[in-house]
Amino acid sequence: MSEKKVIIYSTPTCPYCHQVKSYLTEKGVPFEDKNVADDIEARNEMMQKSSGISVPVIDIDGTIVVGFNRPKIDELLSL
Repeated sequence: MSEKKVIIYSTPTCPYCHQVKSYLTEKGVPFEDKNVADDIEARNEMMQKSSGISVPVIDIDGTIVVGFNRPKIDELLSL
């Protein structure tokens, strides 16, 4: 199974961000976490990818998932 690149755009106070990070950690899926509350460059990157400001935004090999959409995440990661 090839590793897919996963980036999570999140904020420290977002409960859904914590849920998706816990879920991926539990499943053994490595990810890069970008805190859009503190990182303006990451925030702009997220807004360009998702056309919005809602978090979490999950980038799985270029496919964007907005929110903790477990079925979509499982499908994209073959979980």
